[in-house]
Amino acid sequence: MATNGGQAVILRLAVPVPLRRLFDYLPPADTDPAQLVPGQRIWVPFGGRKLVAVLVDIVAESPLSELKPALELIDKRPLFDDRSRAFLRWAADYYQAPAGELYAAALPVALRKGRPADHWAEQWLQLTTEGKGLPHSALARAPKQQALRQLLLEHGRHSRTRLKELGHPTTATRALVDRGLAEWQSGPTVPPPIPAAEPAVPPQLNEEQQQVLAAVPGEGFSASLLEGTTGSGKTEVYLRLMQRALDRGQQALLLVPEIGLTPQTLRRIAARFPEHTIAALHSGLADGERARAWLAAASGQADIVIGTRSAILTPLPRPGVVLVDEEHDASFKQQDGVRYSARDLAVVLARNAGVPVLLGSATPSLESLHNALSGRYQHLRLRRRAGDAKPPQIHVVPTLGQQLEEGFAPQVLRHIGDTLARGEQALVFINRRGFAPALTCDDCGWLADCPHCSSKLTLHRRQRQLRCHHCDYRRPLVDSCPQCHSRSLSALGGGTERSEELLAGRFADFPVIRVDRDTTASKQALDRLLAPARAGEPCLLLGTQMLAKGHHLPRVTLVVIQDADGGLFSADFRAPERTGQLLEQVAGRAGRGELAGRVLVQSRFPEHPLLQLLLEKGYGAFARQLLRERTAAQLPPLRAMALVRAECEEPRWAEAFLEEARGHLEAMAPSSPQIQYLGPVPALLERKSGRYRFYLQVTAEQRGQLQPLLARLCQWAEGNRNRRLRWAVDMDAQELS
Repeated sequence: MATNGGQAVILRLAVPVPLRRLFDYLPPADTDPAQLVPGQRIWVPFGGRKLVAVLVDIVAESPLSELKPALELIDKRPLFDDRSRAFLRWAADYYQAPAGELYAAALPVALRKGRPADHWAEQWLQLTTEGKGLPHSALARAPKQQALRQLLLEHGRHSRTRLKELGHPTTATRALVDRGLAEWQSGPTVPPPIPAAEPAVPPQLNEEQQQVLAAVPGEGFSASLLEGTTGSGKTEVYLRLMQRALDRGQQALLLVPEIGLTPQTLRRIAARFPEHTIAALHSGLADGERARAWLAAASGQADIVIGTRSAILTPLPRPGVVLVDEEHDASFKQQDGVRYSARDLAVVLARNAGVPVLLGSATPSLESLHNALSGRYQHLRLRRRAGDAKPPQIHVVPTLGQQLEEGFAPQVLRHIGDTLARGEQALVFINRRGFAPALTCDDCGWLADCPHCSSKLTLHRRQRQLRCHHCDYRRPLVDSCPQCHSRSLSALGGGTERSEELLAGRFADFPVIRVDRDTTASKQALDRLLAPARAGEPCLLLGTQMLAKGHHLPRVTLVVIQDADGGLFSADFRAPERTGQLLEQVAGRAGRGELAGRVLVQSRFPEHPLLQLLLEKGYGAFARQLLRERTAAQLPPLRAMALVRAECEEPRWAEAFLEEARGHLEAMAPSSPQIQYLGPVPALLERKSGRYRFYLQVTAEQRGQLQPLLARLCQWAEGNRNRRLRWAVDMDAQELS
């Protein structure tokens, strides 16, 4: 057995397998135990496979009598420091997740596959202790050396590539190194600079913004919810908090919900902080780009890290502030694999690091709002729009009994035409992509169903396809009914394609820009599509909720919401909250510049009390009413909730598994006012990709009551031998579908 100073060395590793425990190995045969440090990656044999594991701990004893040796050490230096390992351990325990799968989720694909970090190494120049203490006048006769020393003194170490870009001659760098004033070190390549349109001068803060900044402590942990109306200048608050962290030599982390928001946010940050290194982390990057950005963040080379959900798992050696934009967005919750919430983990990360965290939204989630109202979070507000922008006027257009043209009321089409004729922009929101959500036969009533899911096939007429938006099953568009052979087929309902066809024909003199998942599949596609709108050209924007999030388009003066009723009658108790958030966010795209804005909301049920409350008194009153209803029904966020999910091609096996799981839970904690059970019940989308899906709902007064129950349930469930059945624990579940 390998020893270090006479003491046995056993490696405790997180292996990427769906088992909730760590695994003990001996060190690789050709590795000096003194080289082993927690946080390194190591190749290990596991069940006939070769996997990349992460060294979590080094111990002297193991409960196992026979251990396999690991195969090969990958990293010379650890990728995960002590704080990041403690953070991931907490997340694995809280979400009942396999530690190995969580570490794998934290790594970009290239590193997950075992590519050495040194593959992206670069040479960095930094001052020595002597160079830092050198008197300012010592290099007066060598101005180029003095300029280089001053750069390193003010901004830290620089890569060889960056020094070349800045025009510092190699003779100056060589002279500083030869004199012992600077030294070269190897480190990860920094991501390329982000293109910025023009250097940005910070705008004058209004009184509300100044109050918000003064309320966020500069040091120490604090959690704050920033409830700011759309266009109120939340991003400027983020930038000022970043500057505060950068001035202290710390890193700033900004989480955004969508890849599409990243380019515009990056440009704005790059314009404000041209001298700082920015790392972007999202799934739209190539494997090599993402690995370089991740290593720059994890090594501390990147001063600013901006990313989508998984960026929260990236190690940050010197965090200074954590920011979450559009904190209400459901995309911050991972819905498969390790089911974590990036928004909630942001608070844990900040608490562990002892730094402030700010959650920002015009439409806060009920969870965050409840935390703010109960005093757990500081509640900050921005009530008025930045500059001279005024809130838009909102009008409901009743559609029941009206003769609609492809889903549009006649007066709505007139308003769109008037807006374009004035040289302004209009935005039409339709939360359904494709041409129509269903295809039916008028003679026999046949509907085009997905053969693998409990859903209808969506008609995409331009591609002549029927497509399932849940499992991506596709089939060619049929010309006749496969049941009765009639050619009388009708498209039911409307989507973005159908509306685009109508609007492009009606307003042929103006570009119609469709923004949905079909038109933004390629890299930077959303940025290119929105370029004419950002340039101020009169145009008509048409799209799904991708248009509702964070876009600043000052020439949009009219917003049309084609159907406001979808989420008001759903079986999902969260649906009204999401509907209110979406309507408010979409409406907030209107009138963000000097021109006044107007919002037209089409509804078949204009008297619905929740819709009336939202439109008359705003999201704040709407959300507080939903909180009162959740309190009466004893639903989250007033109670903690977890779902035990199961899916299988044979529905009775999934249901039987959950019945047995409920029996185990009730044996440990019988149903009571403190712990309650519901189910098993079918998911709202009962069948997906050929598998039937059920869940068991467990609620408790406190989250601490759930954790030990779920941990013991996972131990039992891991003994399930039916390999055709999949199960998962979803703590703080956000979806019942």
